[in-house]
Amino acid sequence: MRTGHGIRAAVMAAALLGVLGVQGDLAGVHAEPDQQAKLRNLTKQAAELSKAYRGDIISLEDAQRAADKASKLVGKLKVDLRKAEGQVAAFAQTAYMGMGFDTSDLMGMASDPSTLSTFAYLSSSKLERVNGVRTLLDRQRKAAKTADVQIDKLQKQIKELKDKQRDVEKLMARYGFQAPDAGSGLTARMVTVRNTIMQNFPMPFGVGCLRAGDPGEHGKGRACDFMMSGGGRMPDATAKERGDALAAWCIAHARQYGIMYIIWQQRFYDMRTGAGWRTMSDRGGITANHYDHVHVSVL
Repeated sequence: MRTGHGIRAAVMAAALLGVLGVQGDLAGVHAEPDQQAKLRNLTKQAAELSKAYRGDIISLEDAQRAADKASKLVGKLKVDLRKAEGQVAAFAQTAYMGMGFDTSDLMGMASDPSTLSTFAYLSSSKLERVNGVRTLLDRQRKAAKTADVQIDKLQKQIKELKDKQRDVEKLMARYGFQAPDAGSGLTARMVTVRNTIMQNFPMPFGVGCLRAGDPGEHGKGRACDFMMSGGGRMPDATAKERGDALAAWCIAHARQYGIMYIIWQQRFYDMRTGAGWRTMSDRGGITANHYDHVHVSVL
């Protein structure tokens, strides 16, 4: 139960925030819908879609990553905002206890912003804390809008993939499911694709396929990276042309060999969706963004 001092301090804190014009806005921030709940539901649907599509869906991963990042920022700013409010409340209590400040006088000042000068008793650091609430509020509001946009994009992406799911399932039924063999750790389909590519394209920088422990296609024996340069460097013009030619070959022969998707030069081409080339979100480097190798995954 709050004491009389605590109640008066709370009133003073509210008054301080009211003078700055943010008290009503704060109530709206704390009452906004739970974005995390919606995101959790969409994440569950995304996992089910990836299973139905029999593998990674780059466009869906990108949408999930953006929505999750935006939502986490909202959560962090909410914590910061509560902390800032607490600092204002703590100061208000100290001011009330130590100075006997009349909160009714403070509330009367709210109609005239010029009377903020009467807060001369506030140290500059305390005033910065109070003004910081407004800054955090603005950042939180913008972050929440961004999160809503990204979550809506994720929801739209899931709907598009669900609409195509029946056609994708028919496509996958045509090829059947293959488990990796005990020797190479690759599926027979991946071995065929790898060998055919190496017969038609010189690979001076090597090929990497099985990656033990990888949660994606490399760990399932259904993907290979065909390197166009070494040491994490950008490929030269000749090597880039070879990568372009390999990517074009994969698209042209996808149905013949059961190729699922390819990634090259921060773009991906998913044969299941038929959406054509699409830009992949930035993974943070030349190799991570597939500028130095063509990634090929099979069904």
